[in-house]
Amino acid sequence: MTASNGEEIVADIAVLGGGVGGLTAALTAALSGLSCVVLEHQAVVGGTSARSSGTVWVPDNPHMRAAGMTGDREAAERYLGSLVGDRGERAMWQAFLDAGPRMIADLDRRAGVSFRPYLTAPDYRQDHPGAAAGGRALEPLPFDGRLLGPDFDRLAWPIAELMLFGGMMVTRGEAAQLLRADRSPKAALLALRLTGRYLADRMRYRRGTRLVLGNALVARLFKALTDRGVPVLTAVRPRRLLSEGGRIAGVEFVDGDAIRTIRARRAVILAGGGFPASPDWRRRELPEPVAEHTPASPGAVGSTLDLALEAGAALGRSGLDNAFWFPSSIAARPDGSRAVYPHIVLDRAKPGIIAVDGAGRRFVNEAVSYHEFVRAMYAAAPPSVPAWLICDRTAIGKYGLGLVRPRSPSLRRHVASGYLLEASSLVDLARKIGVPPDALKTTVARFNGFARTGIDEDFGRGGTLYDRSNGDPAVAPNPCLGELGRPPFYAVALWPTPLGTSRGLKASVNAEVCGPDDRPIPGLYVCGNDMQSAFGGEYPGAGAQLGQAMTFAWIAARHAAAGAKPPAVTGAAAIN
Repeated sequence: MTASNGEEIVADIAVLGGGVGGLTAALTAALSGLSCVVLEHQAVVGGTSARSSGTVWVPDNPHMRAAGMTGDREAAERYLGSLVGDRGERAMWQAFLDAGPRMIADLDRRAGVSFRPYLTAPDYRQDHPGAAAGGRALEPLPFDGRLLGPDFDRLAWPIAELMLFGGMMVTRGEAAQLLRADRSPKAALLALRLTGRYLADRMRYRRGTRLVLGNALVARLFKALTDRGVPVLTAVRPRRLLSEGGRIAGVEFVDGDAIRTIRARRAVILAGGGFPASPDWRRRELPEPVAEHTPASPGAVGSTLDLALEAGAALGRSGLDNAFWFPSSIAARPDGSRAVYPHIVLDRAKPGIIAVDGAGRRFVNEAVSYHEFVRAMYAAAPPSVPAWLICDRTAIGKYGLGLVRPRSPSLRRHVASGYLLEASSLVDLARKIGVPPDALKTTVARFNGFARTGIDEDFGRGGTLYDRSNGDPAVAPNPCLGELGRPPFYAVALWPTPLGTSRGLKASVNAEVCGPDDRPIPGLYVCGNDMQSAFGGEYPGAGAQLGQAMTFAWIAARHAAAGAKPPAVTGAAAIN
């Protein structure tokens, strides 16, 4: 490796990380008139954000007000106050509530980063006062990937198993419509339109260019940056932060065979995505048995946290479990790579599907949020790792199960691979998954009784608005309860997998990184999963991670922009 020729890149802001948090910080800096450069150590842009739903949770947002939903700020304060308690700093989530709606309005007005509200998406913890029935979760608008030009190839892909035909993206609502394409003219028309566009795309591209979910949000931010001339450098590895006169003044990074530097006149903003993909960090920070897999970006390895700690930063206090969780099933792909499939909302809450522990007993309301489901896996005694998701032929045909899509004509491939276990009786299934047969038979019989009455006497499944929103509205009296009765029976193993991490760098309400003495480190800011969770590791609703990431990214860039103007730098390659 050879050093660079000594010429520095000089910019007002250097952002480390190319996910939604980092891109938002860079865009906000550009909108504030600052020069900026983004460094991403992966070869593609988007990080875990590109794999996500792209939903952004922001209470009292402008879309809610436009829909006539008033008084939400006060309700959100009650909700977070009750949910977070003393696990997170009140000043931090208050700063989020203050800035979040302004961030949404600002990026929409000045950069066209637009959303539409999920008016019927309930907050996850309906057991807390102030939980909303909908409106706080915002969905990114679809984006035409062709607008990125050559940069489309630099956009990270979604999780492959969440696309159709190996490359066509659809939203959850569109997927539900497509299942009715054989009996609904409207759904059939949608299917023709989407597949027609996809087939045309595949004549020129490796995948579909109609982007939705997190891919759409990342692409829109990426395009807004390239339109403004902001460099987004990929496949470069930051290796240390530079200090000058008691402040962070830049970053040294590896670019191919060269070592280069960026002089950051105002700030370095860390947005590396936390540590869900780092075995070492997981071993130190997550509960046992330690998660072995993650659906997060492989680049989210805590490298930016390491840089900050070396520069004198401090981590926030350890929380309940230091992660944001998905229960996931694991499968081998044909090319030998590993699929980590998150069981978010498509199967667990549906009638006729239950989860059991190693003793063959239910241990949780299966319809709770993915985060709380995994917490229940760890809270079981002993921990239910793995847990087993079980259903009969009727349920798997109607709703699917993990990688098995609804109405799949054959399950042979999944059974042959070992991903899906199949048995002609509950006794046989119990033996295959290693649980006591009598216990499993008793569990299913008891659950079937609840399905007939519509009341889950053990865990209250279907008792909240959130539960019911993910059930089957055509099923009565409880959209989340249905009997398991028609063999064969099926099971898939669920494992705890961190989507993101909640323990991060201690920060001020202005997103300044703090040292052990709680004093801000001049010139160093943080957002996203690199920052200690403002919610103390709690997960209030869909998009809570991205809502927090975008809000504190916006706060960080604006605070850096408002600082005193630094002296001019000469003899360097400046980004103007």
